[in-house]
Amino acid sequence: MHNPIARFLKTASLIKSRELNAVASSFLFVVILMSAYYILRPVRDAMASDWTDAEVSWLWTLNFFISTAVVAFYGIAVSRFRFRVLVPATYGMFAASFVTFYTLATLYADRTLVDKAFYVWVSVFSLFHISVFWSFMSELFTKEQSGRLFGIIATGASVGGLLGPSVPAFFSASLGTDNLMLIASVLLIMTLPLIIHLQSLTLTESGNRTFADLPSGKSIGGNPFAGFKSFFSNPYLLSIGLFIFLYTGISSFVYFELKNLLSDLTRPERTAIWAQMDLAVNVLSISTGLFVTGRLVKKFGMPATIALVPVMICIGLLVLAISPLLGAVVVLQVVRRAGNYAVTRPAREMLFTRVDREARFKAKPVIDIVAYRGGDMLMAWLFTGLTQGLGLGLAAVAVVGAGIAALWSLVGIYLGRWFEREDTEAGVVAVEDTSARE
Repeated sequence: MHNPIARFLKTASLIKSRELNAVASSFLFVVILMSAYYILRPVRDAMASDWTDAEVSWLWTLNFFISTAVVAFYGIAVSRFRFRVLVPATYGMFAASFVTFYTLATLYADRTLVDKAFYVWVSVFSLFHISVFWSFMSELFTKEQSGRLFGIIATGASVGGLLGPSVPAFFSASLGTDNLMLIASVLLIMTLPLIIHLQSLTLTESGNRTFADLPSGKSIGGNPFAGFKSFFSNPYLLSIGLFIFLYTGISSFVYFELKNLLSDLTRPERTAIWAQMDLAVNVLSISTGLFVTGRLVKKFGMPATIALVPVMICIGLLVLAISPLLGAVVVLQVVRRAGNYAVTRPAREMLFTRVDREARFKAKPVIDIVAYRGGDMLMAWLFTGLTQGLGLGLAAVAVVGAGIAALWSLVGIYLGRWFEREDTEAGVVAVEDTSARE
């Protein structure tokens, strides 16, 4: 490796020479994927300020049920469709859906229903697209590799988080928000060749035998609803779900506060502000994910790594309770999101390298989407009850949030300790592995 930049990246980020192809391809994959999402996200979030807290809470409730239905349908697809077509077909379907929304938006003068349907569907996409991506990554890389490489790959999400919102941040007025849907669709289609390339990698390049052992003409098989069963019956998976549920409590509280603060602005102005916030968050998360996360896991272990951000948020919320200022809310939002992207999310995804293939593709979406959206729904109504029902202010709500963050950190420590157990029979295989029969 004669390139000085390549040598630096290898040394600083713990990438081995044979892994560069797999890591670079995975990095580019998530860059494009997240760019598409971050083009759509400001469009969705700008719509929310047109509606009351109760209206948004109802939409989040609807989102939970639709997400559950989509996950159930995906479980059927995992069981029946060829493994090699499953991931590209998922992203192709989402690309087609956003073209459909663009068409509907141009056909109807009264866009209220279209806007609300788009808001819910982007919320489904926001979790589904990244859940499938990390399931795919857990197939490609081993547990040992995940500790070194997932933080680096996750940095690609932050790069996409820089590139994506740049489009609506600076061009939403000239392009129009509807055309952003088409741009996102094109980007999703661009991921398909990368998926095919990653599936073709050898054991030497990626470290995992998954695609060598699983014939392209075979599906994963098994019970299509095994993901729901294993989630509720396996303590390890249930704990991951609780970890995500508590995370939604923090994110929901901060989201609603920002939504209300921006309600007096026009939709293009709100779109630009949300996009600019995305840019700021992702600038801060890149260096941490690229050079720090892997070393945190290696030096301090998984328990400390996965609990780091929850502890920081708990302290921040207590500070916010003492000094309930707008600037403090903004700082808290930046720390929460940057910390999640750079540290918490890759650490959380490492947990799934301890489960079998069927659990990754069936139980993981249940956790990432159903549990997440269930948390969104419940926490949205909790926030609405605290503010509109009880009339509590920002300081009181922050105290409630601090308690949630404290519990969140304890669950993270528990999961980290379980992950580090050397005994591979510690109950983490969520469902019967069907790959051996195929």
